[in-house]
Amino acid sequence: MERSTIVRVHEGLHARPATRFVKLAKSFESNIDLVKGEKSVSAKSSVKLMLLGVKENDEVTVRAEGADAIEAIEALIGYLENPKSGLEEDAGEKPQPAESKVDAVAVPAAPLPVDGRLKGVGASEGVALGLAYPYFPEEIKPGNQKLAPDEVEAEITRFRDAVTTVQKRMDASLAAGGLAETDRGIIAALKDIAADETLTEETVALIRGGMDAVTAVFGAASKVATEFGEMDDPYLNARADDVHAVGRQLCLALLGREEGSLEDIPDGAILIAEDIGAWDLARAPLKRIAGVICGHGGATSHVAIIARAHGIPAVLGLGGEVGQLRTVQRVALDGGTGEVFPDPNSETAARFEAGIRKAEEERVALKVFRDIVPKRADGTIIEVAANIGSLEEIEAAQEAGAMGVGLFRTELLFMRHMHLPSEDMQTEIYSTLAKAFAPYPVIVRTLDVGGDKPVAGVDFPDEENPFLGWRGIRMCLDRPDIFKPQLRALLRAAVHGPLKVMLPMVSDLTEVVRTRALIEECEAELKAEGKDYRRFETGVMIETPAAVLIASMLAKEVAFFSIGTNDLTQYVMAADRLNPTVASLNDVTNPAVMAAIEMTAKAGVEAGIMVGMCGEAAGRPDLIPEFIRMGLTELSMSPASIQRAKKCIAELGQP
Repeated sequence: MERSTIVRVHEGLHARPATRFVKLAKSFESNIDLVKGEKSVSAKSSVKLMLLGVKENDEVTVRAEGADAIEAIEALIGYLENPKSGLEEDAGEKPQPAESKVDAVAVPAAPLPVDGRLKGVGASEGVALGLAYPYFPEEIKPGNQKLAPDEVEAEITRFRDAVTTVQKRMDASLAAGGLAETDRGIIAALKDIAADETLTEETVALIRGGMDAVTAVFGAASKVATEFGEMDDPYLNARADDVHAVGRQLCLALLGREEGSLEDIPDGAILIAEDIGAWDLARAPLKRIAGVICGHGGATSHVAIIARAHGIPAVLGLGGEVGQLRTVQRVALDGGTGEVFPDPNSETAARFEAGIRKAEEERVALKVFRDIVPKRADGTIIEVAANIGSLEEIEAAQEAGAMGVGLFRTELLFMRHMHLPSEDMQTEIYSTLAKAFAPYPVIVRTLDVGGDKPVAGVDFPDEENPFLGWRGIRMCLDRPDIFKPQLRALLRAAVHGPLKVMLPMVSDLTEVVRTRALIEECEAELKAEGKDYRRFETGVMIETPAAVLIASMLAKEVAFFSIGTNDLTQYVMAADRLNPTVASLNDVTNPAVMAAIEMTAKAGVEAGIMVGMCGEAAGRPDLIPEFIRMGLTELSMSPASIQRAKKCIAELGQP
């Protein structure tokens, strides 16, 4: 029997929906296939199903043969026609998939300079000297062993035992708790991949051909991952990483090993890595880390932002030279100049030790400003708030004395998940944030992503210059299915504290008007559903020249301005802030940029709305007096800069 339908599952049969579709199919005894075009695959294989590349609005056919074929077709067709299939919340949580690939390549090692000094990008100010802690996930290589005929069956058994071990480890992670609810489906997907017939049959076939199990897993995972990588869907391309991750875990199990963890990093150590995900760093024991050195990344990367938030000196962008740090015992770094000294000599070490002592003395002296409320000479309070991107950064902001949050970046919440975060999940996170800082305000920036910062579930077009493309408020207004759940979550979270919301990348007044209409639509929906909500103040980030030029018009439509100096500088100067060739132009103190800031401040002050700043320039003591003179009454920065900024403002207020 067979029946055709149009797929309505949101974003199609990707990892979680595919996993649940397979689970449903396996509940029937019948042989079931799913057909798309000329291709037909077993409906009981997650990998084959994902490789079929079934997207939302595709036409497919369900075929079933067996005693319960009619019931199977009815159930599976119903699943395919439900937009929410596979996206419902689970009652548990899941661990993040491993990032390391089974076929990882060693970092190429460049020779050390004559003086031993390496030069990268200074990403977080400060100096550090400590024990080197290289974090290079173990490279797994195929053993390339040739099995004797009488060894094959035992090797297949060893492989199947490894599959069981990996699944038990995943189950243990789930049982341990402490994981985000919406991610439980991801671990289920990885667990299914580990035991899926596509991967297991390919591996067993290679073992029967005489390969040892590790080599066979290596080859099977590479083959399946390549199939995903060749698909024309960016989301499904990313499933190649899942296959590599599962393959790596199977190889580790076969070798009797487990993945390393940053939980073991010693107190005062310098973390050294080729690359490290922002989420991995955010979950690490940051109080133990004295410094960070990475081969990848730059001053505006999320790793740099997290390091600055916690006052951890960081040098990024070392490239292949980071490989030379694998075997060093101690390392010194200057997060301001971008210099790294492997195994420094006594003179260099003494210089860094003196710098560390001086920095510690300054930190102790600044602690007296933690709880002060800085004011202008006329008594006006200047709010000194924190820029953060995750709940893990709340403690550092509070310890620094933050008067609320001036910028909560929601993109990390979206980027670190394989699926779009649900409204309920977002509500919980924003509510936690509001409660943590009440009675101080929390300003949440709506989703600010684009081609340079992709998220799962959003198919971004290829753009020659994504910084000037479909991003920020532009993307959100075109995707109300993403934007409205976030606005609804923010309205619900506003019940728990003074939450404010600001819109990124605004360049036209209609963008504010259209957003306000969506907010009103969300309010009406929540009211009809009987859910508690509270209207929040809406503001805009001033980061485009267009926003500066229409600031007086925008000021009549919003409750506040927040000047994003990082992007405003690059747009005013037409100089990519990630391009070192034009780094000299990317200077906030350039008269053109300072004039844009003053124009914005003047428009806001005249309209009687709050004018703040959330770019890195907000924490510069040399510029704070000028910003205060212009009329800014809120400055938001990395937590590490807060006490220094409070000291600067307090001294300005003295007669």
